Amino acid sequence: MARRGDGLYQRGGKGGTWWLDFRHDGQRHVVRLGKGISRSAAGELAAVKRAGILKGEAGIGHKRKDILFEKAAEEFLAWVKTNKKPRTLKDYHQCIDHLMESFKGKHLGKILALDIERHKRGRVDACAKVRANRELSVLHNLLNRCRSWGLFEGENAATAVKKIKEPQRRLRFLESDEETRLLEQSIGCLQSLITVGINTGLRIRAEALLLRWNDVDFQRGLVTVQAAYAKNGKTRSVPLNSRAKEALKELRKGTSGEYVFSQSNGRPYKSMEKPFTAACKAAKLAGTGVTLHTLRHTFASRLAMAGVDLKTIMELGGWSDLSMVQRYAHLSPNHKREAIEKIVPEFHNAIHNTALSAV
Repeated sequence: MARRGDGLYQRGGKGGTWWLDFRHDGQRHVVRLGKGISRSAAGELAAVKRAGILKGEAGIGHKRKDILFEKAAEEFLAWVKTNKKPRTLKDYHQCIDHLMESFKGKHLGKILALDIERHKRGRVDACAKVRANRELSVLHNLLNRCRSWGLFEGENAATAVKKIKEPQRRLRFLESDEETRLLEQSIGCLQSLITVGINTGLRIRAEALLLRWNDVDFQRGLVTVQAAYAKNGKTRSVPLNSRAKEALKELRKGTSGEYVFSQSNGRPYKSMEKPFTAACKAAKLAGTGVTLHTLRHTFASRLAMAGVDLKTIMELGGWSDLSMVQRYAHLSPNHKREAIEKIVPEFHNAIHNTALSAV
């Protein structure tokens, strides 16, 4: 029997089971009423069941669990601190701060998709499209966590909100002459870091700056990134080419501490942003989009230009799946020009010779 406007329907033909199916405050309720009963009896049962559900949501009888956004954020960030990396915690804190401006004082069950759309619109108006998407992801995660922890009974309103389409940016990597200029303007530890970054693809902040000498095997020519520092949580070994090995050996002569890239007190550098930015400025690369992460892009791009397959690039760089390295399948403009020029000698000469023989 087809559904009726009252949400009452029967399955299994005559003598089958009657069901009540309705929505209230965005939540669907499906209740089995009974089998082999008349429609009027099913209607009476449905009225009782519906009333019971509505009373529970109104606070009479069973009350659906809910929690204020700020309390939920506190629990969520505590979980992030325990289970994620410090950098992730910092990023999530920033997202929560902006979400707090829109949802502080609201219970999670009262946050509607329209409220989230308004938050998104406000962030777009503030020229923060990319951050808006990150905040939507954090909110979606927070709501799901609170549901799984039993702090909140209700639907995740963030699932109904679409993220903003982000423009695909050009991946910046260093050309050979740019690398030369940058190295010429870098000294000591920074110069070694740049060389190692370009030739191993290590993530500078999370992997290279925390690299220990016992993870460098000169005899076998390998550098090992421990799972605790790898973004995908897996230990990986990267072969050292001659340039990377030479840079590390030179660096080893002047250090005696535990960390490869260490300060005079033996502690690892927390960041190399300032000296790197200064070197870029001196090398006339300021304002061209070059950052420390450009070293990793350069590593992957050069492997792709050398004809290395994407799966190998993925494994060497520690990416979790192939979709993450598809963007490196591009070639530099110079490399493309060289490829196009290769058709000239053979085919142009063949046509030219044919033309001459016809004269």
